Amino acid sequence: MILMIVYPLWFIIIASFSNPTDVTNGNVWFWPKEWKLDGYMELFKQEIIWRSYLNTIIYTVVGTIIALIVNIPAGYALSRADLFGKKWLAIFILIPMFVSGGLVPTYLVVKGFGLLDTFWVMVLPFAVSSFHIIIARTFFKNSIPDTLWEAAQIDGCGTIRYFLTIVLPLSKAILAVIGLWTAVGIWNSWFNALIYISNEDLQPLQLVLRRILISNESLLGTASGELASELRRLSEMMKYAAIVVSTAPIMCLYPFLQKYFNQGVMVGSIKE
Repeated sequence: MILMIVYPLWFIIIASFSNPTDVTNGNVWFWPKEWKLDGYMELFKQEIIWRSYLNTIIYTVVGTIIALIVNIPAGYALSRADLFGKKWLAIFILIPMFVSGGLVPTYLVVKGFGLLDTFWVMVLPFAVSSFHIIIARTFFKNSIPDTLWEAAQIDGCGTIRYFLTIVLPLSKAILAVIGLWTAVGIWNSWFNALIYISNEDLQPLQLVLRRILISNESLLGTASGELASELRRLSEMMKYAAIVVSTAPIMCLYPFLQKYFNQGVMVGSIKE
């Protein structure tokens, strides 16, 4: 089972350092037959790659922080039995999980708020997640006992102070889960940037990589002979290199959050 999961990832890595001909002919299994860095060299020759990489890192960090600030308190509030209008608020939050306004209305809303072609269009409009709020609510309801709140009240602790100093330190698991889900979503996001961002200086890594690969395919259609063969070889190597470059940071982050991730998913997904 582990081999079935790990080997495809390993194959992508070794393929990015291999001659595409060896990969196509099935000569690459566990180690590159001949080490090649052409794909990475051609990819990083694109100056916009570095800027887009920085953009994606900033979008991911800021977007994840905003999502946690919005969704975690909302989930905690819904878990409280004394919340006024709790039932109707829960229904209001659940509706977007099943009914979407659609692309055009969303675009008009984003445009109406003046967020088009700005940094904030990648982190603000989609920060609220009904799914994450429900998961957080279930976690708080099952993991934070009401007696803890009663004891805090006796000691003179208010609602906000209780949430910040007692609840949050006990909620590392759900913070890690929602943080990781949000970070992966933002890191891999390219469609929102395609729709809402035309300024190249603000475009994220995934969109830039997509444009580079599409440009390479277009060049292949206009070339012939040895030039076409060379372009095809570089294009194949750049595809694998682009996958490694775009997924490596998230893959490196996951092991540090795994213990919290497993705990938070289980606690936040069972019982009600």
